[in-house]
Formats: sequence, C-alpha cells, structure tokens
Amino acid sequence: MNIEDYRNFCLSLGDEVEEKMPFVAFKAAQGVLAFYVSGHIFCFFNSNNFGTVTLKCQPERIAELKELYPCVGNPYNMSRKHWIGVDAFSAPDTLLTDLTRNSYCLVKNG
Repeated sequence: MNIEDYRNFCLSLGDEVEEKMPFVAFKAAQGVLAFYVSGHIFCFFNSNNFGTVTLKCQPERIAELKELYPCVGNPYNMSRKHWIGVDAFSAPDTLLTDLTRNSYCLVKNG
C-alpha cells in the first residue's frame, strides 16, 4: 500500500481522527506522521521514509501475529508489549487495514 492510500484509509476511520506531526522538535522523528483518536495515538509512521507502520495491539495477539506474518515485527520506539510494527510494503493491504482498524478501536474504546 502506498503512503497516500494508507493516509486516506486512516482518516476514513472516523470523523474524530486527527493527523499531526507531534515530534518535529526531535531531529530523528521530524517526519513522523501520527493519527489520533480521543486524544491518543493509534498509528504512526515516518512520512519521509514510509515503510514501517506502528500500531497498538492486544498483548495476547502480538506473538501469534509475528509468527503468522513475516511483515509484523517490533514497533518503532514503543513498548513491544502493546505495539507492533508492520512493513507497509510487504503486508497484504487487508492485513494492514485490519490491524489499523483494530488499533483505532483499541484506542478509541480504551
């Protein structure tokens, strides 16, 4: 999935979804684009080097997802207990969108 299609998908999840670049003060994270619901991040990625999408996930699902899908790995700079990293280029679009929707619901209902 390309960056624009993925961005549009994230924004389509609900009217309350906001996109921000919250880390511009940090040189290594200036290009990070984050998506928020209920004031909390549910997804982020580097807009200058789209590749790994970091998503919230249920802790009990993480090991199985990593085992089943080579495109699922560790998150960028977040707790491995509650977050996953997904390779946006190798992940099937349906998997990426399902995991993103799951992250959105976890944060919104959390």
